[in-house]
Amino acid sequence: MFGALGRLFRSIGYLFTGKMDKAGEGLRSNPDVIKANYDRIVREKRSRINTYKDAIAGMIAQEESKKQRLKTLVEEIEKLEQLKAGAAAKARKVAASHGGNVEAVKSDPEYLKCSAAFKDFSSTLEEKQSRAAEIEADLEQLVTNIDGHKTQIQSLMRELDSLKEEKHDAVADVMSAQEEKQLADMMTGLAEDRTGEELRELRELRNKAKANARISREVAGLDTKQAEDDFMAYAQADAAEDEFDALIGLSAEADGTPAVSEPATKTSIPES
Repeated sequence: MFGALGRLFRSIGYLFTGKMDKAGEGLRSNPDVIKANYDRIVREKRSRINTYKDAIAGMIAQEESKKQRLKTLVEEIEKLEQLKAGAAAKARKVAASHGGNVEAVKSDPEYLKCSAAFKDFSSTLEEKQSRAAEIEADLEQLVTNIDGHKTQIQSLMRELDSLKEEKHDAVADVMSAQEEKQLADMMTGLAEDRTGEELRELRELRNKAKANARISREVAGLDTKQAEDDFMAYAQADAAEDEFDALIGLSAEADGTPAVSEPATKTSIPES
């Protein structure tokens, strides 16, 4: 028993689901709904494209920032190289003033100062050159990524334009298909032709109107003139026929024999 009830409820659920699916399919196939769905999809895609553009704009801003940072590093590197060269030049001058006495040179405060500066400049220069190399590598990868995203954006924009055109084609195709299906169903008798029913109603109204007009004419005596014209036409045709018979000798007057008239039937009064 419970199994039968379960099957019954499942069948009802399947029936309800099937009806809902058919109703939803019919609604989705409505041309106005199709147009609205295309418009919604276009808006969503445009929104995503704009978000994508914002992300690419951020990458481009990051590229510009890295370029500016690299430019600053290059300027600092050039300056450090000059300072390093200047420290070395001054150290050579101090060494030359001691006439080749190495101990005197190494104990000279100016020489020690130049040597310490040279080492500091060299260390800082190495660090900045390493950082500049990293930024150059980042920039190269960043530019590659930006170019790829730009190409993708262009493809998405073309797809968006194509969707705008596809919307009109889709609506036209659906309407054309629906008209063809309706016509085919009408030809095969699968669908009721409401247009044909309306035409039948219009024709019935037309016939009723004509009948009412005819009745009105008869009541008003408008057909009397037409009847008289018909009688006159028959009389003229009969007279013309008699004249023609007389001309070719078919009438009684043509051979001199008087036409015999039929005796009048005596009218008697019935006996009571």
